[in-house]
Amino acid sequence: MKQLLRKKTVEELMDQGNGKVHLEKTLGPLNLTFLGVGAIVGTGIFILPGTVAATKSGPAIVLSFVIAAIICALAAMCYSEFSSSIPVAGSAYTYGYVIFGELIAWILGWALLLEYGLAVASVASGWSSYLNAFLSGFGLEIPKALSGPFQPDAGTYINLPAIVIVFVIAILLTKGVNESTKVNAVMVVLKVSVILLFILVGMFYVKPSNWQPFMPYGFSGVLSGAATVFFAYLGFDAVSSAAEEVKNPQRNMPIGIIGSLFVCTLLYVVVSIVLTGIVSYTELNVTDPVAFALQIIHQDWAAGLVSLGAVVGMVTVILVMMYGGTRLVYALGRDGLLPRSMAELNPKTKTPIKNTWVYSIIVAICAGFIPLDKLAEMVNIGTLLAFMFVSLGVISLRKNKSINHNGFKVPFYPVLPIVSFLLCAFMITQLAAVTWIAAAIWFAFGLILYFTYGRRHSTLNKK
Repeated sequence: MKQLLRKKTVEELMDQGNGKVHLEKTLGPLNLTFLGVGAIVGTGIFILPGTVAATKSGPAIVLSFVIAAIICALAAMCYSEFSSSIPVAGSAYTYGYVIFGELIAWILGWALLLEYGLAVASVASGWSSYLNAFLSGFGLEIPKALSGPFQPDAGTYINLPAIVIVFVIAILLTKGVNESTKVNAVMVVLKVSVILLFILVGMFYVKPSNWQPFMPYGFSGVLSGAATVFFAYLGFDAVSSAAEEVKNPQRNMPIGIIGSLFVCTLLYVVVSIVLTGIVSYTELNVTDPVAFALQIIHQDWAAGLVSLGAVVGMVTVILVMMYGGTRLVYALGRDGLLPRSMAELNPKTKTPIKNTWVYSIIVAICAGFIPLDKLAEMVNIGTLLAFMFVSLGVISLRKNKSINHNGFKVPFYPVLPIVSFLLCAFMITQLAAVTWIAAAIWFAFGLILYFTYGRRHSTLNKK
């Protein structure tokens, strides 16, 4: 039991990050905010406001987004305190190693691998569909056999565009974090510009009568909608995985995490107001509600740009989630819980090239051959588990006198961390039974791997 609960000190973690070849500190607050917006704003803003308004919330979808944002903000504040106090790669995994011990840290790391890996694979699959739809506007089409997962009955054998985009992002990540964040920033500006275009064009066609009745499904519908759109905010936790590459993390990490969440909330709320003002919520249960609304008001040129924004938007999600996944694998390898080769850095680019390609190949196989629609909810169980432990861990973190507490602190301690834990626990109970079964299989495999390899090869065994 002592071995399973052994902990790392912050000093040990910091020493690991200051070796001869280490991750380079190049990121500032703006880089981090762009990373957060890149991870959060994806297909959610182009799809969820319409479908959730039509089936759950009505025009009160605005309140659903605000409620979900408040829940995420509580978890984001807990992440901010951890990342400013323990500025080391690995996100919730690293925090768990310091607070809860090795076994819990491994479970959290394994949960995050599930989140990042499946998020990348499922978004890459969705990106392939959007790309096909975008190309069809120019009379071009990807052969059906090469545009979907292995389903011979449906006429698809491999999702080639999904595989290609994963490998393109892998090449970009191996070039260095500075180059990756520059490309991400350009794409974030492009997709936010498209969203602002929709708002500016659509606001002149808003009919206040479409907002009546405001709450057609009652407040229970608003809460149900909040549980659904909650997952549109996931991704800000990937920002915390960049802590080791951040200049002045005590100041910049909270700005990046909370700032990106604020920007995304503002975009979601305004898009929802304009969308439900243009078209009655009863007509918005379509796969592309934003483009649909623009077509209703005969702005086809803007609808085409929105489709382009969706394609670009998903690329940034893939980029940031893959970045978070490779940094997590790096931390696991550095601690000996995965092979040490996963923590090798290229002396020139200061990036973990080996682990980036191993991780990318596994994700590309999932994206290219496996239908992920049934497994997409597993992304959420890994995320919520991490949120729960990080929220609870803040209480122990604050009591640890050996840790520097000069950075961000969660206000109204310990009430807000406890409320955050309880709200995330409630959200995790809303997941389907099949999700729990699939997650149980994943975690069982992870525990087998830990007890047969990680426990014996852990760097703490040297003690």
